[in-house]
Amino acid sequence: MNLYIETENGTTKNNPALESNLIAAFGAVPPNWEPFTRVAAPTPGVFQILEPTPVYAKVDGVWSDVWTIREMTIEEKAVKQQEIRETAISDFANREQAENWSAWTYDEATYQMVPPIPRPAVNPVKVGLGIMTVWCGADSNWKDTPKRPFDGKSYKFDFIAWQWVEVPSI
Repeated sequence: MNLYIETENGTTKNNPALESNLIAAFGAVPPNWEPFTRVAAPTPGVFQILEPTPVYAKVDGVWSDVWTIREMTIEEKAVKQQEIRETAISDFANREQAENWSAWTYDEATYQMVPPIPRPAVNPVKVGLGIMTVWCGADSNWKDTPKRPFDGKSYKFDFIAWQWVEVPSI
């Protein structure tokens, strides 16, 4: 898909057009139309704002989209931090069997819910045997699950009963 943009006195006019449309309309790409490269919008960081519309600029001799990302103001950042905090706490509180994680707290530095005791290193041997180390709210510590059944059925772990429970097929 080749794009071109109309130019006049070194500036762009209107929006890019497909080369095939220009050829269909004019028989060829008119001389005042120059190559254009579409650039996807970048993903801003958590505390950045992407301006909604790019500007067209010549980059290495070819016109393209140029996007602007700006840092949030102190006020915008404070609002965003509060939104992240409220969402994290709400999502955590509304998850299935949420009472299992009631000892976890929100960490302002990482913007995540964290356990009162750091998670131990993953043991690949245990994982291979179907044993996971998960948070046990009843003990307020990390604990190994019983071995997960490998019988072709779907299971989820019940943190209250501390056992694997078959998930009924729909």
